[in-house]
Amino acid sequence: MSNPLVDMDKPDVFFCIGTNMTECHPVAATRLKKAIRGGARLIVADPRRIPLAEMADLYLPLRVGSDVALLLAMAHVIAREGLVDRDFVNRRTVKSEDLLEHVKEYPPEWAERITGVPAKDIELAAIWYGKADRGAIYYTLGITEHICGVDNVQSLCNLALMTGNVGREGTGINPMRGQNNIQGAGDSGAIPDKFPGFQPCDDPENAERFSRLYGRRLEAETGITKVAALNQCGDRIRAMLIDGENTVMSDPDRAHCTHALESLDHLVVIDIFLTETAELADVVLPATAWGETDGTCTNTERRVQRLRAAVPPPGEARPDWWIISEIAKRMGTPGFEYGSAEDVFNELCSVSPIYAGLDWDRIEHGAYHWPVPEFEHPGTPMLHEGEFANGRGIFTKHRYRNPAETVSDDFPVWLTTGRRLHAYHTRTQTGRAAGMDYFLSEETLEVHPSDVAAWGLTDGGLCRMSSARGSIRIKVKATRQSPRGTVFASFGFNDVPVNVLTGSGYDPITETAELKVCPVRIEAIVPEPHTP
Repeated sequence: MSNPLVDMDKPDVFFCIGTNMTECHPVAATRLKKAIRGGARLIVADPRRIPLAEMADLYLPLRVGSDVALLLAMAHVIAREGLVDRDFVNRRTVKSEDLLEHVKEYPPEWAERITGVPAKDIELAAIWYGKADRGAIYYTLGITEHICGVDNVQSLCNLALMTGNVGREGTGINPMRGQNNIQGAGDSGAIPDKFPGFQPCDDPENAERFSRLYGRRLEAETGITKVAALNQCGDRIRAMLIDGENTVMSDPDRAHCTHALESLDHLVVIDIFLTETAELADVVLPATAWGETDGTCTNTERRVQRLRAAVPPPGEARPDWWIISEIAKRMGTPGFEYGSAEDVFNELCSVSPIYAGLDWDRIEHGAYHWPVPEFEHPGTPMLHEGEFANGRGIFTKHRYRNPAETVSDDFPVWLTTGRRLHAYHTRTQTGRAAGMDYFLSEETLEVHPSDVAAWGLTDGGLCRMSSARGSIRIKVKATRQSPRGTVFASFGFNDVPVNVLTGSGYDPITETAELKVCPVRIEAIVPEPHTP
């Protein structure tokens, strides 16, 4: 996030797109609710009428996968209505004229035909955001899990740059991370093209520096993504270690994922429970859970926090850093002689410019947001204040393109997927809690009541949902939360493996899967007659 969570009290206008914040980030969302009660306007763009949409002053029910069209039209209106912050644009950006000329092609009437959102509502959203003294954008996986995820994010950046809504309180581009230490994992180098601190792997100086640190030669080249790794299982990749991820449940095209892992000569899984992925492993190494672990976590607002073990770990469970270090040492790899999580974190601080001013003792109270470039630095709760670290903000041009697969006679319904309030991610933890089972004991398919009738379904009855990759059985739930022609289900229930269906395409830059768009066919399952 460019701005800290406390800033959620401050915007005049919120533009929330592709984020089911009240269900997926319920604690953070309380600040947004407070701001709305205080008079802030809320614009929500989402295919489903999620709880956040019920709070909105303006709801934009766009068709799944059409975000770029909506954002192009909003940029068109902002330019047309003279709402561009010319002073900000001239001082702090480049390529503005190219962008302003480009968006002339995309009026709201054009976007209405693609998104299904009335042109007048697109205009109103753009004007509200463009006129705001403090306009803030919030988004999550509903923006990124598309073949055009990068285009979506850069289109949002265009809006913020056009209006000068960057680098000030109550503004910014704010992606809310999907899991508790996703930000910290990226900071530490768990990205295929970046060393710790987001230092490019293909930079020869970086490669040389980390070669010295790791004690072996590293070429100045980027690594491969998980998508590429799974595609190479059984061929170039013969063994794999998966740490803390239930890949079989969370990845698209489950049949492909399972086949890939089964093609390996050796699979090692580190986790706190025997997940669906761990069941495929040759070796499972038990890790400590968060309440059993000393370590660090960097959260969605870039705040670096200490984790302290509250209880001893059960049985042979050990911290992830210890397990990985022991594997490395027994493979003869130098440089893993850590005695504690403190040693690991202090090494990170020594090699990462954004952590350079931190150490184990300084993060005692979780007071610092990176970047903290030197020891006396107070931290950076808000990014881009006064200047951009990499120079000027760059406007980018994009054109709308269809999802990898679109509805057809064979698959005439849009499926979109996500999470639910009471079922965290793949339910590795919440699925083992009896209390959560009381709130959500099974997965259902959200279908608009008119479609339930038109498709011969029964509310509470079973249907078969099929895509180009497979089919599943799932219970129908009639609800107006999903629009006509679009259905929704979460992916966390193993007995209803929704990700059997997904996996039609990937963003060409990040290789992020298009989990939010999947054409399907829905067929009623007629119960067999009871025989006495």
